Amino acid sequence: MRFAALLMVATIQAASIWNIGIKTAAAQNMVALGFIEKQLGATISWAEWFIAAAPYAVMMSFILYFVCMKMLTPETMEVAGGDETVRREREALGPMKPSEKKLMVISLGLLFLWVTEKTLHPLDTTTSTVIAVTLMLLPGIGIMNWKEAQARISWGTLILFGVGISMGSALLSTKAAVWLANQLMTVFGLASMGVFMVFAILAAFLIVVHLGFASATAVASSMISIMIAVLQGLGNDALNIVGITMVLQFVVSFGFILPVNSPQGILAFSTETFSAKDCIKVGLPLTIIGYALMLIFVQTYWHILGIF
Repeated sequence: MRFAALLMVATIQAASIWNIGIKTAAAQNMVALGFIEKQLGATISWAEWFIAAAPYAVMMSFILYFVCMKMLTPETMEVAGGDETVRREREALGPMKPSEKKLMVISLGLLFLWVTEKTLHPLDTTTSTVIAVTLMLLPGIGIMNWKEAQARISWGTLILFGVGISMGSALLSTKAAVWLANQLMTVFGLASMGVFMVFAILAAFLIVVHLGFASATAVASSMISIMIAVLQGLGNDALNIVGITMVLQFVVSFGFILPVNSPQGILAFSTETFSAKDCIKVGLPLTIIGYALMLIFVQTYWHILGIF
């Protein structure tokens, strides 16, 4: 059914877009921020990330709608009985349970702590998240216990997270990141280029590299430390290396083309509601437009913010 393919492809692409827009939406963002803190001694707050990335994500969301409707035009614009089904399912849910109300309060409190990071309090994103999770596990709160949490945790993701960070740390400690950065600078001739061209080439490089990875976390783990080393190797003290690295991390979430380029894509592909060709039909133009839009933002919005 073409409508089902449209919904699933749009869902996975929207998830990738908002992995860019929100700092805490994806593990790869936290990996990149870890390298920024380790190599550059800087931190980026939730609000700072949101101000820089959200306008881009909003524009990409509108573009996604038109690309999906053009490339995967549904056979119908309305599902028969859809409104009635939604109403029936909502009634079946019943009123909110006490545990659900507690979860909502904790979630809203966590979001407040994220948004006001570095302004109203000294807690960073990681600390506030740990506090929220601890509250949910405390006896008497009634949201979940360790046995329930343990069964639902994706341990494979945590292992991938740990391996990725270890790989990135190894690149730094062995000076391999610097060596690879020097190779990139030599191959592409980056040393003689302006900031705009350097970013354009590095962003295109990350998009191509991502085609060979099933995880943006793996891309961030292996590439962000190299990107930082490249920017440092340019020897331009006027560069906002922290800001440019953040925007390059936005590119890491460009897992649009193949369903195997993102965890959500792999999960959705297992439903057998769409083909790899369907994903490519939407993902390829979305990648090209997203890349072009990013270059426009470099020259306009991000330039005004002082990132470039």
